[in-house]
Amino acid sequence: MIDVHFVTIDCAQPYELAAFWSNATGWEIHPDDKPEDDEILLQGKLDLLFIRVPEGKTVKNRIHLDVTGTDGTTRDQEVERLLGLGATVHDDRRDSEGVGWVTMLDPEGNEFCVCRAEYERTRQLLPE
Repeated sequence: MIDVHFVTIDCAQPYELAAFWSNATGWEIHPDDKPEDDEILLQGKLDLLFIRVPEGKTVKNRIHLDVTGTDGTTRDQEVERLLGLGATVHDDRRDSEGVGWVTMLDPEGNEFCVCRAEYERTRQLLPE
């Protein structure tokens, strides 16, 4: 058995990307990390480590994050909030029934999906 120590994200601007994800998640950047550092740790439910690499992103991610709202926010509200933070919509997979997800790109082009939270899926099943 193993434990996942960090999820590491290669990027050009670690501090800026960590700040985006900090705003998105509410998680804190490690207090010892500085904007000029090559590695920035975002501490949360699962620690994310942003590492500066010289090459840019050229293909689709082979691994990505799936995120949901918290505290009663809907998938659609989270998509709008993330757009305001600097993400962009890459592929909208929502359908007319309200199911599906939205694939978004963070400011460096890394894909992530915004899905409905369990409470949103359960709420949809309840009679109006």
